[in-house]
Amino acid sequence: MAEPISDIFDGQQDPSLPPRLITDLLDNAVALYPDRIAIDFLGRTWTYGEIGGLVQRAARGLQDQGLKKGDRFGLCLPNCPYFVVLYFAALQVGAIIVNFNPLYTERELEHQIRDSGTRMMAVPDLKAIHGKVEAVAASAGLDKIILCGMVDMLPRMKGLGFTLFKRKDHARVLDESIHVRLNRLLSSNVLPNPVRREPDDVAVLQYTGGTTGVPKGAMLTHANLAANSAQMVVHVGGHSSRQERTLGVLPMFHVFALTTVLNFSVEIGAEMVLLPRFEMDQVLKTMKRKPPTQFFGVPTIYVALNGLADDKIPNLSSVRACISGGAPLPLDVRERFEERTGAKVVEGYGLSETAPIIACNPLDGLVKDNSCGPRFPGTILEIRDPENPTRVLPQGERGEVCARGPQVMKGYWQREEDTQAVFVEGALRTGDIGYLDEDGYLFLVDRIKDVIFCGGYNVYPRIIEDAAYQHPAIKEAIAIGIPDPYRGQSPKLFVALHEDATVTTGELKDFLRERLSKIEMPKAIEIRDSLPKTMIGKLSKKELVEEENKKLA
Repeated sequence: MAEPISDIFDGQQDPSLPPRLITDLLDNAVALYPDRIAIDFLGRTWTYGEIGGLVQRAARGLQDQGLKKGDRFGLCLPNCPYFVVLYFAALQVGAIIVNFNPLYTERELEHQIRDSGTRMMAVPDLKAIHGKVEAVAASAGLDKIILCGMVDMLPRMKGLGFTLFKRKDHARVLDESIHVRLNRLLSSNVLPNPVRREPDDVAVLQYTGGTTGVPKGAMLTHANLAANSAQMVVHVGGHSSRQERTLGVLPMFHVFALTTVLNFSVEIGAEMVLLPRFEMDQVLKTMKRKPPTQFFGVPTIYVALNGLADDKIPNLSSVRACISGGAPLPLDVRERFEERTGAKVVEGYGLSETAPIIACNPLDGLVKDNSCGPRFPGTILEIRDPENPTRVLPQGERGEVCARGPQVMKGYWQREEDTQAVFVEGALRTGDIGYLDEDGYLFLVDRIKDVIFCGGYNVYPRIIEDAAYQHPAIKEAIAIGIPDPYRGQSPKLFVALHEDATVTTGELKDFLRERLSKIEMPKAIEIRDSLPKTMIGKLSKKELVEEENKKLA
């Protein structure tokens, strides 16, 4: 039986992280906390002992269907118990998990299935998701679809209601020959055949967002993912006689939630209260029914909670760890959230290629405004010259953030040139501009590719966006560079307003002139009902850049 991380590290702040298998996390939790609730899904619960048993049966079922070590196994599921079960089951038989966003289009699904070589995929028996996967199965080379019954996971009355009133949402199977019902996988009482696995084996292909090009599969090993979970334990804590409770509203197909909601929660034997999607009413009811002690979100979730009426604001005094990631958290959003909910929120930083967290503000200790915090335990952060990446810059200078550590990926799947380009002297180039202060706290300035080159000056969109967020009417802000015949590029600001708020572009320009330099002032401001977002709710510049470029075509 594996030792608890707290025992291995004995409270050290900079541990040498022992390489482990991801499945060790669940094995340890089952051994230590068999009777603890592992999952609450819309009111139905499973203990760690029960989840461990389901994983064993699912692993044998997958082997019986031909899944072998090194095969790619797709998960195209919302947050639900079967995501957890099939994640650990596939890893136990040595397969590689490929995470798919259920909201992907058929084109996006086909590209990722082909690129990864996924041959078997789990999907819910919901027409909106299953129909897309079945439509591309033959052309993409998908051999089998594991069909997961949503009703089987629901409490009895909710399941009955779903069966009676949501029939139109049920998947209609056209080709039975490629489908296997999950219940069939779980019917075996025979233990899975043992498979030799190593911590350096690839565990997950985590595809990058593709906001700056074609999505690439980051090869995250068992050791990478287990290390980031262990780093979370040292940084956040969690091993105690009191069971933690994680509200899992972030989708686990995204690496931030995969580590925080799933791996870290299992590591410390926490209860995972899973929600299939972010619906405000459901989130508020769940917070009241099961007050969380851990809450992980992206900035748009905190913005949405901030927008609630006073009588709807949840009491989050139960929350011990409240962490924001996925995108920069504007200072005014953080302050308003803390003021209204009573919870302390800290910001972290990472990317798909680092499993994902490499820095985070401390829960107990100095939190610096607009900082991502100090490095994670066992991680080395360097600031390098973007034009000459072999040169490490001195403390305080702005440059490209680079990282080394046990959580850094093995490379990109079948993309050797891209892998070589993203590493310099063993350090991963993040593509982000930032600096380290005298205390080792990381401050991000912007993405290298988002910097606006304006009349020989570098203008950072985040500075403009942060200034806009200081206006009480602004809910969301995105700044981009647009072509300028004189300067080369000029900033343009897009904003969305809070409900019932009003402001004119002229008033906003007057407001920004007091906070921005002349070169940073937007040449144009556009007010919209909403701004484009990625499938996990992060604000997205790509669509706006494309719109502006089309105007010139």
